[in-house]
Amino acid sequence: MDYQQTYLAAAAWFVGLVEQVPADRWDAPGLGTWNLRELAGHTVSAGLRAVLASLAHPASRCDMPSAGGYYALARIVDPAVYHAAIAASGEDAKRAGEVLGDDPAGVLRPLLSAVTAAVTATEDGQLVETRAGGMRVVDWLTTRTFELAVHGLDLAGAVEVPASPPKDVLADAVVLAARVGVEVGDGTTVLLALTGRRALPERFCVL
Repeated sequence: MDYQQTYLAAAAWFVGLVEQVPADRWDAPGLGTWNLRELAGHTVSAGLRAVLASLAHPASRCDMPSAGGYYALARIVDPAVYHAAIAASGEDAKRAGEVLGDDPAGVLRPLLSAVTAAVTATEDGQLVETRAGGMRVVDWLTTRTFELAVHGLDLAGAVEVPASPPKDVLADAVVLAARVGVEVGDGTTVLLALTGRRALPERFCVL
């Protein structure tokens, strides 16, 4: 798959997961302080609506040259800016979850169709505006594939649905996680762990 197809496969997989959430579970714990509705809302906002917004706003220059650098930015940005972004993300998750209403899947199917049309109409060299500034669409969509894969697994785990992203989606997400590890200086730790040389430190995270 190319990056567009991989992203769309991740989006379709996530929407399919949402369809499996029992109607009486949306207020159950999801991730951290988020319930399932807020977790799904955050994922929809970050993984689907953000794509529509960015594709509708071309950028004039590339400010963030890699998908790995996009996530590594959290390690170097002013802590006050980072915490403000986290707080804003929490509020957005709540609002986006409320928009899902009583029929989340019914809300997401038209959104998925709109995203599919927008993504398939993009050109490889296109630059788009993101929260990190201008990015190449290939790098931006790779970060969105990552969001859908990781939070999709969060959702599946919370509702105890055995699920794994499509192979190409999972491969892209794993590769990006490794690249982020390299960007933040943990590349050796990641490589040694993946090759069975050394266990990861407790609570290790590249994000």
